[in-house]
Amino acid sequence: MIKYLGSKRLLVPWIVETVGRCDGARRVLDLFSGTARVGRALKSAGHIVHANDHNAYAHTLAACHVGADARLWRARAERLIAELDALPGAPGWFTETYCVRSRYLQPVNGARVDAIRDRIAALSLEPALEAIALTSLMEAADRVDSTVGLQMAYLKQWAARSHQPLHLRVPELIEGEGAASCLDAVEAAGRFEADLAYLDPPYNQHSYLGNYHVWESLVRWDRPEVYGVAMKRTDVRERGSDFNRRARILPALAAVLERLRARWLVVSFSDEGYVTLDELRALLGRHGEVREASVAHPRHIGHKIGVYDLAGRRVGEPGPARNREHLFVVETGLVPASAKPAKPAKPAASRTSAVRGKSPNGAAGRGRKFTTAT
Repeated sequence: MIKYLGSKRLLVPWIVETVGRCDGARRVLDLFSGTARVGRALKSAGHIVHANDHNAYAHTLAACHVGADARLWRARAERLIAELDALPGAPGWFTETYCVRSRYLQPVNGARVDAIRDRIAALSLEPALEAIALTSLMEAADRVDSTVGLQMAYLKQWAARSHQPLHLRVPELIEGEGAASCLDAVEAAGRFEADLAYLDPPYNQHSYLGNYHVWESLVRWDRPEVYGVAMKRTDVRERGSDFNRRARILPALAAVLERLRARWLVVSFSDEGYVTLDELRALLGRHGEVREASVAHPRHIGHKIGVYDLAGRRVGEPGPARNREHLFVVETGLVPASAKPAKPAKPAASRTSAVRGKSPNGAAGRGRKFTTAT
């Protein structure tokens, strides 16, 4: 999977364990799917997942990793990826924009991206197969890029991995049912029912469209106008999200929660967000009893960017190396119209329950305690 700011790679076992302990939570709606890492893990655990994200690149990742059934698509994907991987490079708009005018990939690899992407467009593939091909290309380019995992900028010197040749791999598809959509979170919340809704919204000024604009252009293949040293799409300035605005994030999150039709809510949030944890607890408390747990988590290396000036002199101090990730669980009492009657929940023995299994660092048996917010 691609490198990603806010990736839940280390937290996935904890999240999957938590969802698994929510009674009757078979159908899961992942409203802000990002790389689809969490949705993919939940599908692997046997849940029926609908993954949603409003960015095209994220929707493509979800359509591949969550929506595509390996039983239907693996054989065709293997043949297609082999054909695409054999194509010689043909430099075009992508190479000129992201490899010559900027330095995200080596030009020789950019030329391969141009050739492969043009071929995918020419084939007019079924949506699932196209998503698999685009995911393969995106992940291949990510393996040979020259960034720190953000596309706000690229490295001054070529990363060692950028000298490796671009090579396609068939994504690891999962058998089973799944779905993906590309909608605003408020719209998706009102359109799709689920037993459980998992929310991992943006929570500060960092725009995922701005941070991953190269992948957005690769997927859309619309050759947009670009600006600045980073060669960002001009619509980065226009397609803003309320979740990246301090004054709008709380009303936006409230609107999503009001429209959801799910018995369970599982919300992942950081202590670095525009919304304070007390504000979030109060908001979630409107929908049911709130339980929470937290864990220290390493921050993205981007927190060190800007510490040195162009001459290499230290001009600032890096931010904290770790933050705390919080996981909130709410039982709303709602039963989706399409769901069978749920079994009555067992009365809690106390106001604290333990979630046991793998901890976020992968070690077994180190459970995280969920406490009831008051």
